[in-house]
Amino acid sequence: MTTTKPKIDRRNFLAAGAGAIALAGMARSATAAELTAEEQTNVQLVNEFCGAWPSHDLSKIMAFFSEDSAYRMTETTELADGRDAVSARIETIINSVYRFEVLDTFARGPMVINERIDYFSNFGIKTWHGVGVFFIREGKIVDWYDYTIRMEQA
Repeated sequence: MTTTKPKIDRRNFLAAGAGAIALAGMARSATAAELTAEEQTNVQLVNEFCGAWPSHDLSKIMAFFSEDSAYRMTETTELADGRDAVSARIETIINSVYRFEVLDTFARGPMVINERIDYFSNFGIKTWHGVGVFFIREGKIVDWYDYTIRMEQA
């Protein structure tokens, strides 16, 4: 009898495990360990990335991404896989973003998870409240997946 192991790559792992990771992070106690230097650097990178959006400068925003990056705008949208696809997806919303308000952030190794409210103008939604899951490698965002808590229509 032959058995095969299911193929799990980092993107399938992220998609399957993001909710569990978010829940675990939100449930951690006030006495949790301090962030490592790597985690602090990763949090700073994600915070700077979120802060860059009001510039509406695509090249500035894309500078945060690795060549093999991927982005899923929400849990119901198709994955933008590859730097060109990520850039094209971001270009569809960049001029509508007013700002990202980061409410809470935590990190575990190369993963940063933040809760945000994204504010838009001239777009189908006024605000998006959700959780972003970022996978960082060598100072660049490799994967970015957003999960919706709620949206306020424009």
